[in-house]
Amino acid sequence: MALALHAGFVSPGEEVREMARQTEGRRAPRRVRSGARAGARGRQRPGGIASVNPATGEVLERFAALTDAELEKKLALAAATFRRDRAAPLADRARVLRRVADLLEERRDELARMMTLEMGKPIRAAVDEVLKCAWGCRYYAEHAGEFLADEPVATETMRSRVRYAPLGPVLAVMPWNFPFWQVFRFAAPALMAGNVMLLKHASNVPRCALAIEDVLRDAGLAGGAFQTLLIEAGRVGRVIDDARVAAVTLTGSDRAGQAVARQAGSALKKTVLELGGSDPFIVLPSADLDAAVETAVRARIVNNGQSCIAAKRFIVAEAVAGEFERRFVQAFEALTVGDPMDPATAVGPLATADGLATLDAQVRRSVDAGATLLTGGRPLSRPGFYYAPSVLRDPPPGSPAYGEELFGPVASLFRVADVADAVRLANDTPYGLGASVWTRDDLERERLADELEVGMVFVNAMVASDPHLPFGGVKRSGYGRELGRWGLREFVNVKTVAIREAATNAPAPAVE
Repeated sequence: MALALHAGFVSPGEEVREMARQTEGRRAPRRVRSGARAGARGRQRPGGIASVNPATGEVLERFAALTDAELEKKLALAAATFRRDRAAPLADRARVLRRVADLLEERRDELARMMTLEMGKPIRAAVDEVLKCAWGCRYYAEHAGEFLADEPVATETMRSRVRYAPLGPVLAVMPWNFPFWQVFRFAAPALMAGNVMLLKHASNVPRCALAIEDVLRDAGLAGGAFQTLLIEAGRVGRVIDDARVAAVTLTGSDRAGQAVARQAGSALKKTVLELGGSDPFIVLPSADLDAAVETAVRARIVNNGQSCIAAKRFIVAEAVAGEFERRFVQAFEALTVGDPMDPATAVGPLATADGLATLDAQVRRSVDAGATLLTGGRPLSRPGFYYAPSVLRDPPPGSPAYGEELFGPVASLFRVADVADAVRLANDTPYGLGASVWTRDDLERERLADELEVGMVFVNAMVASDPHLPFGGVKRSGYGRELGRWGLREFVNVKTVAIREAATNAPAPAVE
């Protein structure tokens, strides 16, 4: 929508500056409520957007959602900014991203504390997350020029090349579990490609969403290039349908992915979906058992067990299963559960009361179906949303712990006879995100890398995201890729440029 500043031509620069002035400081009004509880067992009351401390159930702050008029101004500003800045020099974008990385490092303690207060991540992990965002920004500032460079292609009658051009405003619907890294791993490559970004963050991390926008603005990113949309989930469809929005990326549940893909598909808009997983952790007889057990515990409790790539199903060869189980359960029972602000804490609270109730129900249904509870299996009787680190043995097919994604510190243990049995069980899930494989046998490594139906296989290592490598899955874990050159090229127009020189006499192709 063009903004009529006066009766005559409005330059893109004037249009953007005027829109930015109108939206300057137009964050959603906020009301501070310290000491208030979010309801029974800390449950958040419906309506509005609230920041709730999951360690205590205290409502930290409430936010009013954007009005329709405010949302319209943000959409208009995004479109105008893209028209103005789409051809900005790559060096200018890289300079901003490097400054973003500097600011993230300078503010790491402040931002980490905000993250921990808002969604319960252990404070050391929160600091690491902020620093990882800085790493990602520097990676794309350094490598985007190489990834976006024109690629010459040999053709018979043309001088041809492939060019990577930005698409426009991209809507990112992001989750709460890694409230900074999930955003930056998309935003850094998208902004370097020349796109602009509209962030619909999870409604329980509004402070993190606004802090990210502050960092980018303070680093010198142009107004309108990155905007946080404080809106309810029910209004996301309107943004997807808006003609000014070029594409959508979502990280979340498979049901949310279905809804977004359906709506974006009806509007013929590109989507990238990362929809979680029920990742296998396979331990074979030749594995280094000390390293496998130590990594298995970390791989399950990372982010209080609330990670899409956290190992969830531990598939262990019969020859080593007894010893693995003994050590694994012992390590779970020794975990320190407590205040996420305490650096000694290994497991903090779940992020929401609803998440706690869902996890408890999944465990109870799995035990009722025949799983053996080895330790834990209950919410902790204390303020906040805490669940005891838990281990289930042999949940039967059809039970939640067999193949669903359990978001919390709950592990499922299975015993298998051989490699073929391990592959069968690992693939017997609707998800296909990552897999961790533990073996010293080269043939087993290659077989598992080939046969596991996942987007990522890590051998003798914990599955992790890395700016150098593509990140994503198959089956109900979604499609498309983030990170690396592959992630940057998800939201570009892969444009063919073919030039026939005037002097050539070569005939044109007879068919399309």
